[in-house]
Amino acid sequence: MSREFAVPPVVFPSGGNPTVATGGNIQQRRAPTAPFQPSRPSNSGIPFMSFEIGSAATNTAGTIGVGTGPLGGAANFDDEEPLLVELGIHPDQIWKKTKSILNPFRVNPTFHKDSDLSGPIFLYLSFCLFQLLAGKIQFGVILGWIVVSSIFLYIVFNMLAGRHGNLDLHTCTSVIGYCLLPVVILSAVSLFVPQNGAIRFGIAGVFVIWATRACTNLMVAVADGGEEHRGLIAYACFLIYTLFSLLVIF
Repeated sequence: MSREFAVPPVVFPSGGNPTVATGGNIQQRRAPTAPFQPSRPSNSGIPFMSFEIGSAATNTAGTIGVGTGPLGGAANFDDEEPLLVELGIHPDQIWKKTKSILNPFRVNPTFHKDSDLSGPIFLYLSFCLFQLLAGKIQFGVILGWIVVSSIFLYIVFNMLAGRHGNLDLHTCTSVIGYCLLPVVILSAVSLFVPQNGAIRFGIAGVFVIWATRACTNLMVAVADGGEEHRGLIAYACFLIYTLFSLLVIF
């Protein structure tokens, strides 16, 4: 036995929106409201915060390399210092200090008052490179000897100078590194000298004396209290550069 239910008719107006007739009243659907939109700042100085693509494109269009500084002025990259200067590397000073070692009789200590480690690192890498060309991989050995030699000479000098000694470890390492130049030249010359010969030992002796004299003069000049102990300081420098020369000879 089937039962029939009364279904009210559905009437669609000519506007296209469906309406439902309930109790003789036609209720139309409400038009959808726009989503929440944040307020747009009128004087925002940041382009991407203005929510306007057109204004952002207009504001960002400009010359490359010119920005706005914190005080509103234009900051030009041409006024900035070179990268090497910002890293503390001064090639002109390194060249002057290296050139001053070439003459062991007239070493200019003026350039070595301001110590640095850029030049010694370059000489260290050069020394390791020439040793590598000779078939000797001694990067760690040379670096370890430089550290030990710097600490050794630093302790010896300050013990001899006493209260008048003002030598710091950074200056001591810088002087030893720059005076390594004769040993670097020795390692380059030894590539063309026959092995196990008296000539090789004679050339090594000349370069060791060169490095010892230059290092002694600089140590006495850059620090106080070492003039009266020049002989002992020269002996310590002689031991240091003799060890480096043994790496070249053998």
